[in-house]
Amino acid sequence: MPIIIPSQQYPAVRMRRMRRDPFSRALMRENTVTASDLIYPVFVLDGQNQRQQVASMPGVERVSVDLLLKVAEECVSLGIPVMALFPMVDASLKTYDGAEATNPDGLIPRAVRELKRNFPQLGIMNDVALDPYTTHGQDGLPDENGYIVNEKTIEMLIRQALAQAEAGVDIVAPSDMMDGRIGAIRSALEGDSHIHTRIMAYSAKYASGYYGPFREAVGSAANLGKADKNTYQMDPANTDEALREVALDLAEGADMVMVKPGMPYLDVVRRVKDAFGMPTAVYQVSGEYAMLKAAAQAGWLPERACVLETLTSMKRAGADAILTYYALQAAEWLGEQG
Repeated sequence: MPIIIPSQQYPAVRMRRMRRDPFSRALMRENTVTASDLIYPVFVLDGQNQRQQVASMPGVERVSVDLLLKVAEECVSLGIPVMALFPMVDASLKTYDGAEATNPDGLIPRAVRELKRNFPQLGIMNDVALDPYTTHGQDGLPDENGYIVNEKTIEMLIRQALAQAEAGVDIVAPSDMMDGRIGAIRSALEGDSHIHTRIMAYSAKYASGYYGPFREAVGSAANLGKADKNTYQMDPANTDEALREVALDLAEGADMVMVKPGMPYLDVVRRVKDAFGMPTAVYQVSGEYAMLKAAAQAGWLPERACVLETLTSMKRAGADAILTYYALQAAEWLGEQG
């Protein structure tokens, strides 16, 4: 005899009903990534018609300024609002104090001027840190014991930020993690009439193992050698400390804050967004990109699906902006989705 289940024992709510068709899944979608959420990090080198592959980041290149204009044009056409520049500095220009970072006619200021001349609508963001410019590969100036000296480093960072602002950069992004550098840079920018230059603070930048390919790309890996950055970058075990760092940077005048790396620190992104409600960025760093790319090339993961899922997870965690080396490709995929 068949068992008759009373109707009241059936599920009162069937969650799968809204998952049945694409139209209803779209209606209830809570988070959506668009091209306007993306910031594209680009590596720049000197010369003309220069293009170098980054071995540990398949598909990523260092390009000279003339070729950078073509990348900028692609960003504009795809609706990517910001490009972030990172220099590959010739070894002959590297010094102990990283003074080339402050050169108003250096690689990055020249790139900024060309980009703003040709694509004024494209936001340009520059890293403020000394590691691409120093012979030791650190983000600041070490003393005789190798400890990074805070105040002397900030003096150089101020000069670097002012050189970039004078060139016309829209966003300076101090990534060095020195104490008090946001307030010092903000004061210097205001004092030099750069009142519209925005600051995106790398507020919660962790001492991560995921930065290796980036250091190869900017040429600082060999200079850094076996040294580390643990005395200024954050301990990966800490999240309360990240909130303190963000609070300090906002109080000092940051317009935006960043968590770096991305996927391993989405809990930090969520805490930062919930606590402050301020524009919050996350950086899908070189190691994250390299892992996804390698797995996709090996046929272990479907690249498009996993990249878009990863970016969605960052948006879901609370990120307003995502720095990703997949920006161009992701924007194309998102456009194909309609």
